Amino acid sequence: MNKKVLIPVILLLALLLGGIAYLYLNLDKQKKANQEMQELAELDKKEMENEYQEFARQYSEMKTQINNDSIVAQLTQEQLRTQELLKELQRVKTNDAREITRLKKELATCRAVIRSYVLEIDSLNRLNENLKTENTRVRGQYEEATRQIENLNTEKSSLSQKVAIAAQLDATGIQMIAKKKNGKSTDKMKECKTIQVNFSIAKNVTATNGIRTLYVRIMTPTGSVLSNGGTFAYENRNLEYSMKKAVEYGGEETSVSTFWNVGEFLQGGSYKVSIFADGHMIGSRNFTFK
Repeated sequence: MNKKVLIPVILLLALLLGGIAYLYLNLDKQKKANQEMQELAELDKKEMENEYQEFARQYSEMKTQINNDSIVAQLTQEQLRTQELLKELQRVKTNDAREITRLKKELATCRAVIRSYVLEIDSLNRLNENLKTENTRVRGQYEEATRQIENLNTEKSSLSQKVAIAAQLDATGIQMIAKKKNGKSTDKMKECKTIQVNFSIAKNVTATNGIRTLYVRIMTPTGSVLSNGGTFAYENRNLEYSMKKAVEYGGEETSVSTFWNVGEFLQGGSYKVSIFADGHMIGSRNFTFK
């Protein structure tokens, strides 16, 4: 073969062989990279599954730590939702990026929800412990007061107690009315824009006349209080109130109406309305809404 033809052919073959070798090495490198990415995706999915399972376990554990039926029902609902998301994750393939991303967002939401319940339950448990301590302290004070009273004249002590009890106010005819935006009443809390609480202060000729500050406290089905941050003194501690109103009381029956503007979503269930005056709870009633 002509030397002038042979040299270009050799160079061309060398270039082709070099190109083939480069492509082979590049494809092998890419294959390894894809395999590593697949392994990472599998590991990520497994970690998500473990976290969903841990959330479901924590919900079961939290339900044993609280006696509030409403919160237990909420925990059960969130637990079922977590278990359903786990089943969805177990069914999805690792290369389904859209679904994996969605379930990651759901996982973040579950993480935030369970954190809020942990804080709420911890707060309730601490409150319960404080109440136990307070009850123990009050019981001790009562026992000490009883010993002192026994040293006093029985007739005088009995009369003083009767006068003090008779002078306490009494709230009757308590009503809690949920109103829609148009002012009409409703039994569905999701439609509620205003809560109206009506009651009467019963006639009491032994009570002191004058301006009396009344506190209305509304407790939601979750155990929280509808509050704007205001508090009042009750049994050596401060309680949050929903509404307060000053009324002129002259010993005769006095009608009172208070209003709460709803600025948050309210769920259906049992609401407790308690009314306080002069350091005493003078009336309480439960109401159920859808």
